[in-house]
Amino acid sequence: MQQVIKIGTRGSPLALAQAHDVKAKLLAAHADLSDASIEIVVIKTSGDRILDRHLMNAGGKGLFTKEIEDALLMGLIDCAVHSSKDMPTKLPDGLCLTVFLPREDPRDAFISSKFAHFEDLPKGAILGTASLRRRAQALRLRPDLKVITFRGNVQSRLRKLADGEADATFLALAGLNRLAMAKAATEKLPLDDFLPAPAQGAVTVEIREGDAAMQTRLAPLHCLNTAIEVTAERAFLAALDGSCRTPIAAHAAVQGNALMMHAQLFSLDGTEMYERQDSTEPDLKAASLMGASIGADIRTEAGPDFFVRLATQIEAEIA
Repeated sequence: MQQVIKIGTRGSPLALAQAHDVKAKLLAAHADLSDASIEIVVIKTSGDRILDRHLMNAGGKGLFTKEIEDALLMGLIDCAVHSSKDMPTKLPDGLCLTVFLPREDPRDAFISSKFAHFEDLPKGAILGTASLRRRAQALRLRPDLKVITFRGNVQSRLRKLADGEADATFLALAGLNRLAMAKAATEKLPLDDFLPAPAQGAVTVEIREGDAAMQTRLAPLHCLNTAIEVTAERAFLAALDGSCRTPIAAHAAVQGNALMMHAQLFSLDGTEMYERQDSTEPDLKAASLMGASIGADIRTEAGPDFFVRLATQIEAEIA
């Protein structure tokens, strides 16, 4: 009897869509696999349970991965499907990210039933977002806006918007596309004004180190260009000790024979911004070195006092 491949995932509609996409791609790549030979295993994470306070008060990014990674380490699942932007830069010992699916559109979407464009928001309009990056970017352009915390999956945030809790919100365009909800996007925001979160739009598959059989199964799904881009962005994030407590934006793109990268660090209110742009050869080693170098340069330019001020601002915001 063929061993069943167990794919671990969160239970949100977007996470399930991503996991089922991986399953479909595995079935298309391997004629010996059948629908019954791949099982989707839903695992509820701490991040899914915490709905009454900001995730920064509870532990940050790892809240969306810990229980899934524990199941992977215990052998209860064979691989785990994640949104790359949810992944901490340091993984648990024994686990690795080996596969990145072709990247979706990395841009943010502006969503409002009242206004067609972000710039159309009236003075004092309420913007709902839980992202410190989006908050800083919005306030940098529109310091007059009032920003409130919006938590929950795509559907719940859209419900909050429909219920009038805010005049507008931002969502990742990639998630809307994967959910066949692209029409929900009122405006696709330009990268020049709203650089995305590092690794936004990229789905990754995590496995146990040394699991050659699973690596072989997943290999046909891998997109090298996406891996190169995400490697650069995650190296930048790691160099800044980036987490959900840090308003950080980065976008790397393979363009012909070069890897181009643009990265930013903000104060919480957007009044301070540090940024760099650079390019290098489009390979994994060069991408990692460039991302780390950009992060180190920005960290030096911002200086230690900036991070002290940022921590104070954030503690006051989430208190």
